[in-house]
Amino acid sequence: MADETDRQVENIDESRLEVGRPKKRAAGVPAVRHSLQMSVQQMGVKRTALTLLKVNQTDGFDCPGCAWPEHDQRHTAEFCENGAKAVAEEATRRRVTPEFFAEHSLQDLREWDDFALGQQGRLTHPMLLEAGDTHYRPVTWERAFDVVAEELAALDTPDAATFYTSGRTSNEAAFLYQLFVRGFGTNNLPDCSNMCHESSGSALGDTIGIGKGSVSLEDVEQADVIVIAGQNPGTNHPRMLTSLEKAKAAGATIVAVNPLREAGLLNFANPQKARGVVGRGTDLADEFLQVRLGGDQALFQALAAILVEIDTASPGAALDHEFIAAHTDGLDDFLAGLATLDWATVHEATGLAEADIRRVAGILAGSRRTVICWAMGLTQHPHAVATLRDAVNLLLLQGNIGRPGAGVCPVRGHSNVQGDRTMGIWEKMPEEFLDAIDDEFGFRSPREHGLDTVDSIRAMRRGDVRVFMGLGGNFVRATPDSAATEEALASLDLTVQVSTKLNRSHVVTGRRALILPTLGRTEVDEQATGPQRVSVEDSMSAVHASVGSLEPASPHLRSEVAIIAGIAERVLAGRTDAPRVDWSALRGDYRRIRESIARVVPGFEDVERRLDRPGGFVLPHPPRDERRFETSTGRAHFTRNEVTYPVVPPGRLLLQTLRSHDQFNTTIYGRDDRYRGITGGRRVVFVHADDLAAQGLVDGDHVDLVSEFADGVERRAERFRAVAYDTPRGCAAAYYPETNVLVPLDAVAKDSNTPASKSVVIRLEPVT
Repeated sequence: MADETDRQVENIDESRLEVGRPKKRAAGVPAVRHSLQMSVQQMGVKRTALTLLKVNQTDGFDCPGCAWPEHDQRHTAEFCENGAKAVAEEATRRRVTPEFFAEHSLQDLREWDDFALGQQGRLTHPMLLEAGDTHYRPVTWERAFDVVAEELAALDTPDAATFYTSGRTSNEAAFLYQLFVRGFGTNNLPDCSNMCHESSGSALGDTIGIGKGSVSLEDVEQADVIVIAGQNPGTNHPRMLTSLEKAKAAGATIVAVNPLREAGLLNFANPQKARGVVGRGTDLADEFLQVRLGGDQALFQALAAILVEIDTASPGAALDHEFIAAHTDGLDDFLAGLATLDWATVHEATGLAEADIRRVAGILAGSRRTVICWAMGLTQHPHAVATLRDAVNLLLLQGNIGRPGAGVCPVRGHSNVQGDRTMGIWEKMPEEFLDAIDDEFGFRSPREHGLDTVDSIRAMRRGDVRVFMGLGGNFVRATPDSAATEEALASLDLTVQVSTKLNRSHVVTGRRALILPTLGRTEVDEQATGPQRVSVEDSMSAVHASVGSLEPASPHLRSEVAIIAGIAERVLAGRTDAPRVDWSALRGDYRRIRESIARVVPGFEDVERRLDRPGGFVLPHPPRDERRFETSTGRAHFTRNEVTYPVVPPGRLLLQTLRSHDQFNTTIYGRDDRYRGITGGRRVVFVHADDLAAQGLVDGDHVDLVSEFADGVERRAERFRAVAYDTPRGCAAAYYPETNVLVPLDAVAKDSNTPASKSVVIRLEPVT
């Protein structure tokens, strides 16, 4: 009988889909059982034990999943269910060899779904698809680097290439990547943050002067009130549940603001405690505001208006006047805007009763330490940046920035997405950073802003970009407007994917295509000076080391650092305007990369010694550390924002795209969504029963989802099972990447250009 880890995985058979009752608690024994089951399937028993005991340990490797931080003192099993799945996918014993590509043509692989592609296992050899070929063929690393150099040299301008980065990339690789790209002559450095927390960075930069969260784990656990808005921690950041449990034990009140009653917002059964195994777990949300999609901004303004009302009646009862006077500006204009807010607008936008909003405002008024956490449910709307500015306004009124137990907490997704930005992966890095790398490496980096993710796709469609390189990730499935994105990539001269596993981006190619297989974070990274360690930055600006312990999946793999250095040596050879870099030396000893990082990036001084500390070190954050705001006025800004919310035509619904529980970003781990009661399939759309009835539909009917936008283009996701679900009237939800096809490329957030994947107007068309 074949080993379970070697089995071939078939496409998901939607005919097996079953719908049950949603769960009301997260984690517990089922999470442990499912983690171990999937780990053993991928890794086998012995490898599972060896690997999971090293996850998130001070002498081990950082989980390749989410960016939620760890305490210095760590549990033996410092991982969650989805973290175990992420590790199992990377440490799997399944392999995608040259023989696999010889057996399967590109056209054959295009017929496979994302689950089947991802489950084939780890890539083992560099592969090249030449123009006109039907199959990828193995290629030497030297030839692969030559192909990249040939195509880049053929471009009319460096700006005709774009260089994407995923959040799994280490600090060292990210720093080297941006140095190579700027040495080549462009700032075209799109990354996954463009599609998730760019709205957060824009709003926070505008208001407090730094685009990062201001809280630590200790702050979350010491807060009086925690507001969790537009976030599903039980699936997307399960280790956050432990922090929420600690906060509850210390007396915190948790307010959940979300269109869906997610299990991870209701109750947490901590599998590391007896109460979570045999007890009733810990109830989390004390208040649950089931807001309509896109109504969060109106809610934040309403809460602020009530706090002002309370304080006007009893000065000092709700607002921190001392903080406002000493550290902020713009209050009068903000208050003038609040004065125009009316409750009819608030109700229409939020769907919430005034009494419920006033009750939560009373809770905030009694708090002196409030944290607001959020994720994609707030960042992926056309008015996302304004929404987050109003969240900051709410905190500023009560002095909840730079106070222990209080602050802003944008919860990042991929493990080092924040670190990538710190290392310079941004198309609009400030002059100070560019000046610093110029001084360090003796060249003149380009100053013209580059392309973000959405603008890169637009430029491909226009023919302005001819080469794409992706450092990790699954660009085709992470981006909106799937048909447009695939068409854009197919028009290119070369697509390059640096990857650990097979995914959709390997089968949607340019005229030529390269797959460059890389080491995973779980694996030993052996270079000329011996085993290397890398570093990552979590959601709360803490930097720590990651050291792999597993034998690499193939002797033909190279580290991301080695791949970047190899390409840079070929591409920049002989150029007098290139950075003065000994790429071979940096590839051989990552300490030399960190020495340069320490001279370029503030907060990384003495990095090597500080990485030796358990837990690493925390980067400076002026608002948090000293209530210093690096804005144009040196103060935090109250901002006046016009209330905006989606207006949905009669007979239509507003769709949000979301993950299933068996999923991390675009990676599909399985066929189920245990917490929402879905097994055996993914093509479901969650709709209120009354909305189904209004359209002559019932639970179990099959429908096409058709999006409607001003461009007049019909975008269709076919044959979804309608599921009657507890969601606000007029709202719907379905999984991505299957529904990315519905999101137009031009449907983006104002100011951040983030795809508006939580504001998709659709109609339901019955199918037989």
